[in-house]
Amino acid sequence: MESTTAVVLGGGRGTRLFPLTKTRSKPAVPVAGNYRLIDVTVSNCINSGIDRIYILTQFNSASLNRHVSSTYRFDNFSHGFVEILAAEQTHASRDWFQGTADAARKALPHLDDYPCRDVVILSGDHLYRMDFREFLRHHRESGADITIAVKPVSASRAGEFGILRADRSGRIVEFREKPKRSVLSRMKTDTRVLGLTAGEARRRPYLGSMGIYVFRSEALRETLDREPTVVDFARELIPQALERLRVNAWLYDGYWEDIGTIRSFYRAHMDLLAPDPAFNLFDPRSPLFTHPRFLAGSKLEKATIERSIINNGCQIGRARIVRSIVGVRSRIGPGAVVADSLVMGADHYEGAEDCGAEQPRAGIGPNARIRRAIVDKNVLIGRDVVIENRRQLDRYDDPEERYYIRDGIVVVPKGAVLPDGLRI
Repeated sequence: MESTTAVVLGGGRGTRLFPLTKTRSKPAVPVAGNYRLIDVTVSNCINSGIDRIYILTQFNSASLNRHVSSTYRFDNFSHGFVEILAAEQTHASRDWFQGTADAARKALPHLDDYPCRDVVILSGDHLYRMDFREFLRHHRESGADITIAVKPVSASRAGEFGILRADRSGRIVEFREKPKRSVLSRMKTDTRVLGLTAGEARRRPYLGSMGIYVFRSEALRETLDREPTVVDFARELIPQALERLRVNAWLYDGYWEDIGTIRSFYRAHMDLLAPDPAFNLFDPRSPLFTHPRFLAGSKLEKATIERSIINNGCQIGRARIVRSIVGVRSRIGPGAVVADSLVMGADHYEGAEDCGAEQPRAGIGPNARIRRAIVDKNVLIGRDVVIENRRQLDRYDDPEERYYIRDGIVVVPKGAVLPDGLRI
C-alpha cells in the first residue's frame, strides 16, 4: 500500500455527544475502557498496510494530539508515519477548516511531500473494522475516479444517511443527503448488482454513504481546485463530482456504527458485551492499537462479575459488576453495584498523599449504586451515591454540572465529584 495515503478527518464539535466532548474532540473520546475512538480508524489503516496517515484536527484537539503523538511511532527503518495536521493560518488562507472538503484542500500541500496514486479519506469517529485493501482493489479495477463505501439500509434507516443511487454497473448517478420519505422511492438501487442476495436486496434497497472515500490522487486535487468554495464532501463535492467524474459504490455489509449520540455510544458499548458481538475486541487478525500503559493486572477482592469487561490496572473491592465495562485504573469500593454501565477509568493513579487524608480518592465509593450510566474519566463518586435516573428523565442538565442525562442515560463528565449520599 505504498502508493496510498490516508487522510483522517478529526471531527468537529461533536455536540450530540456532549458532555463526553466537553473538553475533547469526538475522536479522542475513550472507547471500551482502554482505547480512544481514533484508534479504530488508525488501526484499520495499519492492519490494511497503509502506514502514511495524516490526521486533521481543529476543535478541542489537545488530548487527541497528545494521544496520537505518544502512541503511533513507527521504527527508524519504516517510511510510515501518523502525523497531526492541525488547522493553521497560512499566506494562502487565513481561515480555519470550514468543513471536510475544505480541510482536505488545505492538507494538499502536505500530501505533495509523499506522492501517491490514491488518497483514502476517513472519519475518525466511527466504530467499524474494515480491510481497506479490498476497497482499494475494487476502486482500481473499476477505473473509478472516486469510490464511496456504502452500507445497504432499509427504508426505516434511510433518513439517517446520505443516500446514493447506483446503476447496474455500480456507478453512482444520484446523491441526496438524509432524504425525506417522499423522495425515497426514486432513490432505490438494485443492491443485487453489488453482491446482496435477492431477499436482502428487497429488504435493504438503499445505499447509505459511510463517509469513507477513495480518490484517485489527481481527481482529488482537480475536484478541490475546481470548486474552491466547496467546503463539504457529502453535501457539495460529491454531488458536483457526479456530473464530471466516474464515482462508484463499494458495498460494505459488516458492522459499522456512527456513535455520534449518547444513545448510540451507550448501545455500541453494551453490544460489546454480547457472547458473540458484531464488533469483536478479541479478533487476533485485526487488533486495535493504542497507547501502551504497562499496567499491572486488575486486583479483585471477592467481587462478583457477570458478563463484563474489566480492563487493566483496576482495584475492585467486594463489589458487584453486571453487564458493564470497567476502564483502566478504575477503583470500585466494597458494596458498590455497577450494572449496565460504562466506567471509563482514570488517567493516573491517585494515592492518599496526592489528595490528603480526609479527601477520598477518585473512583466509585463504598455502597454506591450505578445503573445505566456512562462515567467519564477521573470521576469521584462518594459513598452511598445512587445513580439510577429515578425520575426517568430523558434529558436534564445538573445546575452544578456534576451530571447530565441524555436519552435517559446518566452521564457523569470527566473530573466530576459526586458527594456522599447524592441520589440521581
